[in-house]
Amino acid sequence: MDIEITFISDPGCPWGYSASPALAALEWRYGPRLRWDLVTIGIAEDASGYEERGYDPIMMGQRMEMFRQFGMPFTQGPRARLTGTGRACRALHAVRVVSPGDEMTAFRALQLGWFTTRMLMDEDPNIATALGRVPGLDVRAVMALLDAPEVEDAYQADRARARTAAGSPTAFQGKASGSEGAVRYTAPSLLFRAGGTVLEAGGFQPLEAYDVIVANLDPTGFRRTLPDDRPEEVLAEFPLGLSTQEMAEVMRTDIERPIDRRAAAQSLLRAVGRGTVKVEPLGDDALWSVA
Repeated sequence: MDIEITFISDPGCPWGYSASPALAALEWRYGPRLRWDLVTIGIAEDASGYEERGYDPIMMGQRMEMFRQFGMPFTQGPRARLTGTGRACRALHAVRVVSPGDEMTAFRALQLGWFTTRMLMDEDPNIATALGRVPGLDVRAVMALLDAPEVEDAYQADRARARTAAGSPTAFQGKASGSEGAVRYTAPSLLFRAGGTVLEAGGFQPLEAYDVIVANLDPTGFRRTLPDDRPEEVLAEFPLGLSTQEMAEVMRTDIERPIDRRAAAQSLLRAVGRGTVKVEPLGDDALWSVA
């Protein structure tokens, strides 16, 4: 049975980015069964809302430091100014027009640009640079559509969808935001649908929350196991590669044990030695992909 996932997130949300290890493990275990529908939140149309609340680049940089505990790569130091997320969200809708099915890969590419560089991700040249990671994507065609009426309409429709969390399990669990008046889903919120049943994992959640939902929706379905010290087989499923923390979460098969980054790195380095995996410095860590 296929499982549809409404994936409500924003490329500029550090909580959404920090959930990447759990999402990578979910994709590895159940990828062939999952059908993803990206809904862009549009957390901050521009930087004015942050400025009104007294934020500045230094304060935002300090806030980012707390997210290092979750293991994803981050850049060091503050940006030149605050940025909004609306322009990048529109780019994802343009990707959907130009290359349907690539929006999730584009979403990840924008996240990597956002959190592992100091690029100002509300500027078109920087958005284009980040999207250049997506294999085969016509970035020029995407950028030409950013101000198209159909892209704007799709973006505004997503913003409305993301602000329908009132009375939901996500709100009940305290994972929704009411700061804008309308109650909105926080990033990343996943709504799983199968056989007429909808189950929510709202906001930042551990892998086990996703795994329990899939098990309840279809306990007879396929669940992929981990290959024996062949990380290249895992990486082949991820067009933009994985960070060390993501690979370590994929490798964690016993929830009673902590994530073992060292074991993951050693396995990846052995694969580099075999010539099957390549490594790219990324922020304060690395990105591993099929050679």
